[in-house]
Amino acid sequence: MTGQTSTEYEKYYVPEKSRLALCATTGLILSIYGASGIMNDMTFGDPDEATNSWSIFLFGMFFFAATLFSWFRTAIKENIAGLNSAQLKKSYVLGMFWFIFSEVMFFFAFFGALFYVRNLAGPWLGGEGDGGRMNGLLWPSFDFSWPMMQTPQEAMGGATTQLIANNGSFTSAHTSMSFADAHAWWHWLPLWNTLVLLTSSVTCHIAHLGILKGDKKKFNLWLGITVALGMIFVYLQIMEYYEAYNEFGLTLNSGIYGSTFFMLTGFHGFHVFMGMTMLLIQLLRSVIGKQFTATEHFGFEASSWYWHFVDVVWVFLFLFVYIL
Repeated sequence: MTGQTSTEYEKYYVPEKSRLALCATTGLILSIYGASGIMNDMTFGDPDEATNSWSIFLFGMFFFAATLFSWFRTAIKENIAGLNSAQLKKSYVLGMFWFIFSEVMFFFAFFGALFYVRNLAGPWLGGEGDGGRMNGLLWPSFDFSWPMMQTPQEAMGGATTQLIANNGSFTSAHTSMSFADAHAWWHWLPLWNTLVLLTSSVTCHIAHLGILKGDKKKFNLWLGITVALGMIFVYLQIMEYYEAYNEFGLTLNSGIYGSTFFMLTGFHGFHVFMGMTMLLIQLLRSVIGKQFTATEHFGFEASSWYWHFVDVVWVFLFLFVYIL
C-alpha cells in the first residue's frame, strides 16, 4: 500500500462486537456440505431420487455472499470515516497475504494429488515397482498411461468382473482435453483461455499504474477491460465443460483423470469467478461511489493481488493438466 506510515503511539480502532464471523463460517459450512453432496449424488446417487444438495449449496453461498457484503460495507464505511489507523491498514495487508497463502496451499494439495496419481499410484496399478507387484496380479491387463483413457476396472472387463475394490462403475472418456488430442490448435479452448487470462493480468496492472498516478479515467477503463476478460474466461470454461461432457465423454465418473481434471479446473474457475466479482465491485466503487485515490485504494490492490494469483495458478494448471 502506498503513502502509509505507522507511528509508535497512534490510536488503533477496535470495531464493535459482531456476529459476522460466525455468519460467514455458517455460510461456508453449508456451501461445502452442499457441494460435497452434489458430487456424491453425481457419482453414487440415484438419478430418480431427489436430494437437497443443490438447495443447501445455493443457500450457503447466498448466505456467505450476503455476510461478506455486509462485512466489507462496514469496513469501507469505517475507512472513509477515518477510523482506520496505519497499523490497522497494515493488518489488512497481512490478512490478505495469509489468505492468498492459504489458497496456495489449497491448490498445492490438488497438484500434489495429481503428482501422486501420475508418478506413483498409476504406475503401481500397472504393476511397476515393488509397490505394484500385487496390483499387477489384480489388474494384469491394465497398462497405465496419462491421460488415463482406460481405468483398471475397464481393463478387467467392467464392474461385474472386478471382485474387489469395486466402489462403482466408471467409464473413461474417448478423448482427453490435452493438447495432443486437440483437433486443431485454434479450436483448443484451453489455449484461448490462457491468452485471455494472461492478457487480463496485464490490463489489471495497467489499471494499477493508472490509480497510482491518480488517473481515474485510465483506471476505470482498464479495470473494466479486466472484468470483461474475466467474464470471457468463465464463458469459455463453461463451453469447455460442455464440450468435455457432450463430445468427449469426460465426466467425474471417468476415473481418476476425470476427477483430477474437474477438481483442478473447476476450483480454479470458481476462484476466477470470485476474483472477477471482487474486481467488479472495485470498479463499481470507483465509478459509482467515486472512491479510491492515489494513496487510498487498498480494496483494489487486494483484489489485484488475488487476480494475479489465479493467473499464476492457471499457468501451472495449463502446463500440468493440459500440456505435460
